[in-house]
Amino acid sequence: MAVKHEIKSQLAKLLATEDLVVEHRQVQTAQFNVSTRVLTLPLWEKASNTVYDMLVGHEVGHALFTPDQDPPENIPHQFINVVEDARIEKLMKRKYLGLGKTFFGGYKELSDQDFFELDGEDLTKMNLADRANLWFKIGNYINIPIESSEEMDIINMIAETETFADVILTAEVLYKYCKKDKEEKVDDIENHHQQQEGQSEEQSEEQSESSQSSEGGSTSENNENQTKAETSKNSVDLGSNNEPEVHTMDKLDEKLKDLINNSAVDSIYVELPKVNLKTVIASNIDVHKEIDSCFNYQQDKIDRGDYPRNIFENVDDDYRKFKKSAQKEVNYLVKEFECKKAADSYARATTARTGVLDCTKLHTYKYNEDLFRKVTTLADGKNHGLVFVLDWSGSMSQVMKDTCKQLFNLIWFCRKVSIPFEVYAFTNEWNRTYYDYDEQKYVGYTPISHYEKEEGLLCVDDHFTMMNILNSKVSSKVLEHQLINIWRLASYFSSWNCVGYSISDRVGLSGTPLNEALVTLHQILPNFQKENKLQKVQCVILTDGEANHLIRHVEVKRGEESEPYIGVRRLNPENTFVRDRKTGKTYRVDYAWHQFTDLMLTNLKDNFPSVNFIGIRVLAPRDANNFIKLYYDYNDYSEWQKVCQDWKKMKSFCIKKSGYDAYFGLSATTLSQDTEFDVDEGATKAKIKSAFVKSLKTKKLNKKVLGEFISLVA
Repeated sequence: MAVKHEIKSQLAKLLATEDLVVEHRQVQTAQFNVSTRVLTLPLWEKASNTVYDMLVGHEVGHALFTPDQDPPENIPHQFINVVEDARIEKLMKRKYLGLGKTFFGGYKELSDQDFFELDGEDLTKMNLADRANLWFKIGNYINIPIESSEEMDIINMIAETETFADVILTAEVLYKYCKKDKEEKVDDIENHHQQQEGQSEEQSEEQSESSQSSEGGSTSENNENQTKAETSKNSVDLGSNNEPEVHTMDKLDEKLKDLINNSAVDSIYVELPKVNLKTVIASNIDVHKEIDSCFNYQQDKIDRGDYPRNIFENVDDDYRKFKKSAQKEVNYLVKEFECKKAADSYARATTARTGVLDCTKLHTYKYNEDLFRKVTTLADGKNHGLVFVLDWSGSMSQVMKDTCKQLFNLIWFCRKVSIPFEVYAFTNEWNRTYYDYDEQKYVGYTPISHYEKEEGLLCVDDHFTMMNILNSKVSSKVLEHQLINIWRLASYFSSWNCVGYSISDRVGLSGTPLNEALVTLHQILPNFQKENKLQKVQCVILTDGEANHLIRHVEVKRGEESEPYIGVRRLNPENTFVRDRKTGKTYRVDYAWHQFTDLMLTNLKDNFPSVNFIGIRVLAPRDANNFIKLYYDYNDYSEWQKVCQDWKKMKSFCIKKSGYDAYFGLSATTLSQDTEFDVDEGATKAKIKSAFVKSLKTKKLNKKVLGEFISLVA
């Protein structure tokens, strides 16, 4: 039934022609808040599709046509509801011609199942408001008595209402008529009751004079009891006070409650918090200041010892060697990018006449009308920008260096074509107790909340941080130094700490707060685009996998405490939905952990439709098949087979079924191979051939992946 609820939510939004916030909750009646635009629907799991659609259409009618204003207090709300229900359903049928069939079929089902409890009822004894309610809802299936021309005039007046002002005026007329009619009936009953009492007294006197006292007393008592019973019955039919009521509306509401599955689990709706980037982001300066302090402290300590040496010499040489070998891939990227940009510009080129005669065409005036010079204007290229998100989790340790190689290629590409970029690494370690290398002592750190905690928000841990490790705002010299810093960190992680130096705890690997990073992108992406005045932004996420579900905030009240506090609780995929008020869309939380990351990415794409979200995942050979199975099964055999063939042949593949626009899987083993064609002196022909083939395969892999990447970002 959950799928049906989601479908009905989309139906409500389509009918309303706006992104309503639709909630399916364990409530007794449907309701629409015209101020917050939240439509709350009960869990009508026992209703047929026709009845469900009719009820949704009715509530959407309120959303579209009922204004956000308080009704007058001198008219009972039930009477306004009778007239307003008739008006909005008429307007909905007029707006959507096919909806008339839904209302007809839905009310027929309700009539056949006696939802108004009319079985055995005398409709002529109902007041006009009840009969009007039945007239406009089920009048096509049963005969509703209208006893006078005055009543028919009121019925026609209800049918002709167009505005809410008409509704108020008509409801007042209906209410006054019903109140007057009830007062007249009450007067008639009281007069009839007085007459019966007079007759009863006369009968009592006659019976008292009679000799048959016991038998007469019994008759008098029976007559009196019968009179009281009739009076009591009449008073119940007319209500206990002088105000008329609309009983059929109450009966329908009660019967609709029978369609609700009261044993169903109530739906939970959660939303993304708007984080404060000032507390979430660790600045580029602070991050590298921490790294430099740690490295300088260790180098100074070695220099003051008995055997001074450069503890980073081997790692730095490795970096320079990689940079030199990577220039071909970077140049290939630049060439592909410029070609794509040029092709796009020529595709959008415009040709126009200048108004100046072209003398070379004058001799063709007899058969050619186009004698003017033309000018071709090329459209300006778009301003591009790239945001990179790097997974800084413990599971990345063995592929961190290979992942950084791909990242550095893209950074050098951005630098050559003057594309602004920022690189963030997500972690839970930065905002913790750390070692101050200047003071040579540990310093406590109290993290600050990134947002105001409220019930119904997804939780972003206070320790979560986005470290800005690289960006395009620094000079080339500073960028080179920062790249070496990141290379040293990656080498430390991938070599099982056998590099001769250590790193700061603050930049150590942590858990996998990938989903928290996706939450922050809602603020990072628009800020980055605004600061750099960009037309097109791409987001590249380099990770080795997805993260677990986020948790949510709940308000907890414990008996011994006077005030509740905001705690946390796990998400229950059975009944939890992520809601985005900005787009009006709702996303069901699935059980699989990788599907929650896809949900977060889908939400990002809905908010930023012009942004391409590209995933790059460096895989160990043993992990490839399990990763592919997350997105392809035997139902997608042809696609699954193609991806597997790409992996077998190229050691790479591109998945288009995930939350990313493109999710690249790359072999860590192949990427770690040297692309240079280098063989030992005196090598045999077999060794030369093997080295050549190996070099070609690596270059082919890099060019294939980089070519697909450029096709997305250009």
